[in-house]
Amino acid sequence: MTAALLPDSHVLRGTAAGNTLRLVGIDATRIVEEARQRHHLSKTATAALGRALSASALLAVVLGKQPGSRVTLRIEGGGPIGWIVAEGSNDGQLRGYVRQPGADLPLRETDGKLDVRGLVGIDGELAVTRLMDNGEPYTGSVHLVSGEIAEDVSQYLGVSEQIPNAVLLGVYEEGQQVVSAGGLLIQAMPGVTDETLVRLEANIRQMGMLTDNLRAGGLMHAMTRATEGLDLRLAPGAQPARFECRCSRERALDSLKFFPAEDRQDMIASGGQEILCHWCNEKYQITPAEIAALEAQPAHGQA
Repeated sequence: MTAALLPDSHVLRGTAAGNTLRLVGIDATRIVEEARQRHHLSKTATAALGRALSASALLAVVLGKQPGSRVTLRIEGGGPIGWIVAEGSNDGQLRGYVRQPGADLPLRETDGKLDVRGLVGIDGELAVTRLMDNGEPYTGSVHLVSGEIAEDVSQYLGVSEQIPNAVLLGVYEEGQQVVSAGGLLIQAMPGVTDETLVRLEANIRQMGMLTDNLRAGGLMHAMTRATEGLDLRLAPGAQPARFECRCSRERALDSLKFFPAEDRQDMIASGGQEILCHWCNEKYQITPAEIAALEAQPAHGQA
């Protein structure tokens, strides 16, 4: 499957079991493939960042209070990948990166699958930062329980946010390309019955891998399988989602104003400066003339 044939990334929302279950799902296939290309990720690093990007989108919908609210997820477990950072907004913008994009591990001997747990590690924590109603940032964190990311996000929601939930995340690659990626978060709402939860758990066990369901019939198919017999009701319309960074040439230029004057002179003398955005790997070549003109310009803030 070529990149041109990948499905457009999108978010679906819905309820089930008489509004006692809330569902948010994302097909992030195109987003994760773009992240793989931008950051030159190994296969296992692609799976790790892809899961984190999908999770950040789901968390932004569940935890975001205002339109455009962003949630930043940071995972550091002591594994070869270093750290993973993913940012999602509830209007569908995602971006993210890892410390060691080329880090990789052999397939697991037990089942032949990618060793995401080994790459991430479990000696560390998952931290989630979001804005409160008063505009102040709040960070909650939990110790990693699996390094597979889905269980860790579920643990965070249950412990830090007191949200009973189930989280499914997955990335499937063929050759050097992502062909299926996404996530599904199911939240238990007040009034949910034990019977509903038992049925939900059975459905999740029977549906198998999320990526298999995405390939078989897309995100709606996956959500339908998870809520079989529970009267799924999807909200109208799918929300587009995309990999999008807030960096720009103007902000790259502006960042140089925070360097000491002697450092800027060294940049001018050496023929300019290259600025690399770690979020999206975009490079900005700043000329000596642009650096020399910075003294007369006000700062515009950081990306």
